[in-house]
Amino acid sequence: MKVYLDGKFVDAANAKISVFDHGLLYGDGIFEGIRLYQGNVFRLEEHLERLWFSAKAIMLTIPLSRAEMAAAVCEACRQNGLRDGYIRLVVTRGPGDLGLAPWLCTKASVIIIADKIALYPPELYATGLAVATVATRRMGAEAIPPGIKSLNYLNNVLAKIEARQAGAQEAVMLNSQGFVAECTADNVFIVRKDRIYTPAVQQGGLRGITRDTIFDIARGLGLPAEEHDLTRYDLWTADECFITGTGAEVIAVVKLDGREIGNGKPGPVTNRVLTEFRQRVLAEGTRI
Repeated sequence: MKVYLDGKFVDAANAKISVFDHGLLYGDGIFEGIRLYQGNVFRLEEHLERLWFSAKAIMLTIPLSRAEMAAAVCEACRQNGLRDGYIRLVVTRGPGDLGLAPWLCTKASVIIIADKIALYPPELYATGLAVATVATRRMGAEAIPPGIKSLNYLNNVLAKIEARQAGAQEAVMLNSQGFVAECTADNVFIVRKDRIYTPAVQQGGLRGITRDTIFDIARGLGLPAEEHDLTRYDLWTADECFITGTGAEVIAVVKLDGREIGNGKPGPVTNRVLTEFRQRVLAEGTRI
């Protein structure tokens, strides 16, 4: 496998960064997870826009232009002979000293990994997930704005560990006020009386690219969709629930905290949204 590292494609075994890189030492960096479907990089420009917004928020200078980054992403797919896959685009602060000061890091590093991914087994897209609410709370916007897709995912990792210990396949994370924020790497949606609801990003969730796609799909299907404060009760009593993300795509949640959601099976609205999503990923984006 070939990995893009600071302007060159190198063998994966030789894709190495300095032990003094602040991305490694402090999680000081940003990333995007992007999908490739039949040679189409889904919503690449939207991913790059979010990457540049994250960089601006943490005052990180990306050493490529947007056009150069887009070209490098597509070339990473070609170098690895991919038609379908997952792209991890990482920008670290770069090497510095052992202190926190980011201004002592001389130049950011850019890493692009293009490979295969299968977040959940295919059969779960037909049967749905069992998830659990975990004790680990999602960090609030007063600490780290949720719009920054940073390299520090320890908050999410702790929640993922809790979910596994509870025998669940994913975790629902609440914010400090007890409202639903998101899952460990996915946005949460519910359906009630043919209306779709999802938490506002101010509650601690990322403004996901797939999340935005769901709003577009809902408009096209004539389904009202809106942001709304949600509690565990709202998820327990929903007609349907599904989660979305670049890795997860769109997948139903059929059980939360031991309680069946709806009839315990993926619902008709979820299935309509998933069907439309699978068509859009082939058309919206950038051909490699």
